Parts: sequence; C-alpha cells; structure tokens
Amino acid sequence: MTVYSFRLYVAGKTERSQTAEVNLRFLCDSRLPGGYEVEIVDASERPDLAEDGRILATPTVVRLAPLPQRRVIGDLSDHGRAAVALGLPAADELPPDRR
Repeated sequence: MTVYSFRLYVAGKTERSQTAEVNLRFLCDSRLPGGYEVEIVDASERPDLAEDGRILATPTVVRLAPLPQRRVIGDLSDHGRAAVALGLPAADELPPDRR
C-alpha cells in the first residue's frame, strides 16, 4: 500500500491556515483513507523549514511521497482541483478495502 506524506506550511493560527488544514485532511480522508500522514509546519515558528522548503507563500501543501513532489498554494477549497494538483486518486479508483 502506498502511503502519501504531506507537509502543510501555514503562518500562524489564521482562519485561512485552519481552512487549509481542514480541507487537506478532508481530501486525505476521502481519497486516501488510512494511507496518509500530514505534518503541519508553522512558518512563523520554523522559518528555517520554510526556507529549506522554498516556501514563498502560505498556506502551501507539499506532497513529499510518493515522488515526484507536488505543491499547491492556497486553502485547497476547490477540492477537485486540489486533488488533481496533488495527484490523489479519484474516489472510484480506490481499492475496495480503502473505500
């Protein structure tokens, strides 16, 4: 089973940051049930990680695995576009044991 790994860069506990996290977790729960991990990085508290990740705007989500990396800037409110941009399987492509 492929495990997807994401890092979400936010800047503080803003409404936009929280919306991005909720949307990312919704996408993962619906498209990758039981097969993902999410790390939240507050760029204002960890500017070194944001710089290492070349993060220019927040919120930004980076798909770390599987390769290749993909990134999306924004709050992920357009679930369809965000799922395609992150390379997530469509709900009807999930194996029966993960639906």
